[in-house]
Amino acid sequence: MKPNSEFLNLPSSFWANVRLIGQQAGYTNRATKQIKIPTTDEMREELNRLEIHLDKGFQDILGSYFKYRATVLNTYVQERLMDVERARELFESYRDRLRPTCPIPLNKQSGEKKAQAYFTGLINMMIEANARGLNCDYDPRRLPTFTKGDFLVRTLARRVDGAFPTSVNPIAIWEIKEYYYTTTFGSRIADAIYETMLDGHELEELWMLHMTEQAAQ
Repeated sequence: MKPNSEFLNLPSSFWANVRLIGQQAGYTNRATKQIKIPTTDEMREELNRLEIHLDKGFQDILGSYFKYRATVLNTYVQERLMDVERARELFESYRDRLRPTCPIPLNKQSGEKKAQAYFTGLINMMIEANARGLNCDYDPRRLPTFTKGDFLVRTLARRVDGAFPTSVNPIAIWEIKEYYYTTTFGSRIADAIYETMLDGHELEELWMLHMTEQAAQ
């Protein structure tokens, strides 16, 4: 997914408000089972309970963000979520049409649940179909590394699920989470958040280093 430019480059204090308000006000409306959009009064009241004041400078953009998040999740993301049957059907239709040569890994289940990793397979197939013959590391078993000339600049803290074109000076890296066999998968979502946050902070630091060097030239 591409980020919404309206919410890029906001300070960490903004996201601190987002997380705390979400925790205090609740993330979903239990009656409608839809993502909740807290009003300004609700945001203020929930923070006041913790003796924290709502920053007036964030008030409008917080409202915009919560509305945007709820709209995307309720109307776009939700209808695209797949159970195992839908994922298998889509995977098989793409496999038959594309006839991929890229790796299609197995999931980590056992017994009747053991099968190909459908979502990962779909991603790999679509990358191969659109890469125009360029290299792609579908399973990099090494840390993403960035160099300048012959010198090492940065090595990220964790391995990722894919890197294009390689894990050395990649143009893109990605993380994949898929699991179809339970209705609760909070720990996997938490893992994805923590991992992408770590990657994001490291890549942002690398980008700022690059921009500083560019400005100095």
